[in-house]
Amino acid sequence: MVPVYVLWLPILLSAVAVFILSSIIHMVLRYHANDYKSLSNEKQVMDDLRKQNIPAGDYHFPHPKNMKDMKSPEFIEKMKQGPVGIMTIMKRTSPSMVKELLMWFIYAIIVGIFAAYIVSRRVDPGEGYLTVFRFVGVTAFTGYSLALLQNSIWYGRSWSATIKYMFDGLIYALFTAGIFGWLWPGI
Repeated sequence: MVPVYVLWLPILLSAVAVFILSSIIHMVLRYHANDYKSLSNEKQVMDDLRKQNIPAGDYHFPHPKNMKDMKSPEFIEKMKQGPVGIMTIMKRTSPSMVKELLMWFIYAIIVGIFAAYIVSRRVDPGEGYLTVFRFVGVTAFTGYSLALLQNSIWYGRSWSATIKYMFDGLIYALFTAGIFGWLWPGI
C-alpha cells in the first residue's frame, strides 16, 4: 500500500496536463465549437429576458407545481405548445474565465486525489506501469466522464456533445494514468 500523500507529484502533474490538454481541445482543436446553437433572434430574446430581471439560477419551463400538476390538461397543453426547456441564467460579469479555470484546475486535482486513493489501496510500490495505469485510468475516466451521461438522459443535452466531452474525459484519463504509471514509487 502507498500512502496518498506520497503521490502528490503525479496528482499535481496530471492536473496540469489535463488543464493544458483541455485548453488545446477548446482553443486549438475546437471540435466543441458547434455544441451550442445560437438563436436566430438572439437580440429580441435577450431583450425580453433582460426585462424579466431573472435572478441567476437554473430554470425549467413549463414548470409544474407538483407531480399532480404534470397530469393536468393545462400543463399538458403547455408542454404541447412549447417551448420546453431548461435554462441557466448566470450572474452578469465581465467575460473573464479566471474563476472557472481555477475551479477546473481544482477539479482536476480532486480527480487525481481520488485516482491516487483507489490505486494506493490496491497497488504496491514497485508494481508495473500497466497495473497502475489500469486502476488510475478507470478511476480518472469515471471522474471526468460518466456523470456527463445524465445531461443527455435528463436534461436533453445533445448526445453528440455529451459523447465529445466523454471523449475528452478519456484523453484526460489516459494522460492521468500515464503520469501516475511513470511516477509510481519503486520499492
